[in-house]
Amino acid sequence: MSSAPGRSAPCVVYRARSVLTMNPSAPRADAVAVRDGRIAGVGEAGALAAAGATIDDRYADRVLMPGLVEAHAHLLEGGIWDYPYVGFYPRRSPAGALHPGLKDISAVVAALHMAEARLTDPDAPLVAWGLDPILFGGPRVVLADLDRASPHRPIAVIHANFHALNVNSAMLVRARITRDTYVDGIVRDAAGEPTGELAELAAMFPVFRIVGDPFARGRGERALWSFARLAQAAGVTTAIDITNDLSDESVETLGRATARDDFPLRLVAALFGNGLDPRLGIERVRSRTAMNTEKLRFGPAKLMTDGSIQGFTARLKPPGYHDGHPNGLWNIAPSELDAAVAAYHAAGLQLHIHVNGDEASEVAIDALEHALARHPRADHRHTLQHCQMADAAQLERMRALGLCVNLFSNHIYYWGDVHRSVTMGPERAERMDAAGTALALGVPFAMHSDAPITPMAPLFTAWCAVNRRTASGRVLGESERIGVGEALRAITLGAAYTLRLEGEIGSIEVGKRADFAVLADDPSAVPPEVLKDVRVVGTMVGGVPFDPSAQPGVALHARSFPGRR
Repeated sequence: MSSAPGRSAPCVVYRARSVLTMNPSAPRADAVAVRDGRIAGVGEAGALAAAGATIDDRYADRVLMPGLVEAHAHLLEGGIWDYPYVGFYPRRSPAGALHPGLKDISAVVAALHMAEARLTDPDAPLVAWGLDPILFGGPRVVLADLDRASPHRPIAVIHANFHALNVNSAMLVRARITRDTYVDGIVRDAAGEPTGELAELAAMFPVFRIVGDPFARGRGERALWSFARLAQAAGVTTAIDITNDLSDESVETLGRATARDDFPLRLVAALFGNGLDPRLGIERVRSRTAMNTEKLRFGPAKLMTDGSIQGFTARLKPPGYHDGHPNGLWNIAPSELDAAVAAYHAAGLQLHIHVNGDEASEVAIDALEHALARHPRADHRHTLQHCQMADAAQLERMRALGLCVNLFSNHIYYWGDVHRSVTMGPERAERMDAAGTALALGVPFAMHSDAPITPMAPLFTAWCAVNRRTASGRVLGESERIGVGEALRAITLGAAYTLRLEGEIGSIEVGKRADFAVLADDPSAVPPEVLKDVRVVGTMVGGVPFDPSAQPGVALHARSFPGRR
């Protein structure tokens, strides 16, 4: 909104069926006043309509709540759809196309065969994504399976968790991986031969040299806009790209897009620190923070410890994996993690640390404890990301150290059944993504989708934490359920807190940014079991309304989630 020099813009009062503010001192209202992109008033429409104010009834039959905050996602969600999707669950692309779920290896092979036939360059590799072999309930995917799709063209299929991939024989040859290649993460059969499954960064790197870094797919402007429109369709007004290289090219693209008035999203970009000398990482982050704007923020850094639980690359404390599978892999050695955490912490930066298994959580907590002992620092807000298997003792330590946690609650639905039967076993699966314990102990927490691992949809994420139902319908960890109000706070103020933005977003209060999610129903009033079905019908970012019906692609289509009416 613009105004003449020296004068404020006119005040606009938006009336609504209800305003869910997430402000405990004034939780409900029926109107919001907006001026110069900020909230000028919250309350009763008549009282807000002061002299010169304009009444706007576009939301008169809608519900307004704070713009939803996605505190762990990847811009890759906007670009990975350049590759064919071969996932287990149905999924909708940014273009609005609904891709069916593929329920067995034969269906995946058939899809790859069709995709291969569409390639015109005989030497080009085929890359696909979304493979989820643990959900097939049988043997893992091996070379012979992908060789059926093409024995000649190199093929790489990235797993849904992005911590592993499978290749065919032709890709193994091109990547020069043999039985004599000694790199952690090359899965082998009983005879010592590679099976074609490559787990974690070191093992996947030879393939990425051939096909390109998949995360680079999220750094182009087209992918950035696709990501933003997916966010808009989900009611998200602020999101983080938690694995950014902060290169000149990436920062320029981010700055160019977010500077436009019609870009419908605020972005936080976190430096991915693995493989980077902490001194260089610290300098890179510091140089970028001078470029912060209202819609683009730099400042955090991310470190990744272990891998994926369902990919068997997460690090678990004894007794390890429930089915006896060997323990997972470190993407950074614990000693190196300790040194990196100490450096970033001493420099005054905020860390987001990927931990999935409980051993990884333990190592990260130890490193943060050491860093805080050497350099005490108040309000650091270091956040453990995913933190799926943390037990009550670990959460107690987190509270004592002032840590935050961002839980991957979507896992309960998508992989809860296999966690119970295969990876964690019943007892540990009951406590996974322990929002109830975090709440009881007073550990600040958020929840996230990790898009593109699962679709970006905070109301679905909240539904997962409230209902804790798996894909089979089992309630997994009833004692860890939280209430709807607590779940909504986790995807608004709770998420904003982990991004150090709670003073600007996360609730509808005077002085904060005028960022709203526009909903068809009140999520706090519907039955908890249909929370995920509340429709997003629009957003507002900085006082600028965004109408999904005016956007191309995904915004024109209903989001697809299990059980959606």
